[in-house]
Amino acid sequence: PIHWAVLIQRVRRLIEQSRLYKQLLESQEKNETLLLNILPKPIAKRLQEGESRIADRFDNVSVLFADIVGFTSLATRISPEQLIDTLNCIFSKFDRLTEHYKLEKIKTLGDGYMVASGLPIPSNDCADPIVKMAIAMQAATIKLNQRMKFPLALRIGIHTGSAIAGVIGIKKFTYDLWGDTVNIASRMEQHGIPHCIQITEATYRQLSDRYGFEERETIDVKGKGKMKTYLLDCSESKDSIAQLQAASF
Repeated sequence: PIHWAVLIQRVRRLIEQSRLYKQLLESQEKNETLLLNILPKPIAKRLQEGESRIADRFDNVSVLFADIVGFTSLATRISPEQLIDTLNCIFSKFDRLTEHYKLEKIKTLGDGYMVASGLPIPSNDCADPIVKMAIAMQAATIKLNQRMKFPLALRIGIHTGSAIAGVIGIKKFTYDLWGDTVNIASRMEQHGIPHCIQITEATYRQLSDRYGFEERETIDVKGKGKMKTYLLDCSESKDSIAQLQAASF
């Protein structure tokens, strides 16, 4: 004989278990998506597998710093809504470029943007994609200027060398970089020229046969002394920039 009350109770229990299981899967998927928005996929996987300390040394990493010239002054003249909308528009473009060139966005620093190549998966050719990214960032900024009320100029600096990368913190943890390479790349941006891309000799050695560069006067880098630097010769890259301006990222 069929005990309908018992059968209905079991069916209800199975339905409830199925619903809870579906919620669990959805929650896990959301958590994984959130984690991948914070960390590179290989690093997230290592953490999920129980690795408690992430610390790696990379011998060949290219680091890019970009800064919007005069944005701090501009921020005092526009509304908070305009400020956030402008930064969000620019950095969203840069985020899509980072994905396009398969690079790692490290962080934003106010109106600055930091991205790296050659990690967390090592690469022997880390300088080329980071320079392509730099050209595309300049082109995207020019394109954005066509529809903005206030023109923006981007200053970009790049250096190539060794660095240590890892995850720090237990709340709002982050994947970050440390070492001279990071400091020198930051100095390249700070001593750079609006609308230009400045690189060090280390980056130049990897790219001198692929792009046109103009040697610049030496600059005094804190802690390093005099350093020879180069500017990307944009006259050699006009076609590339025109194509990038026409592209939608």
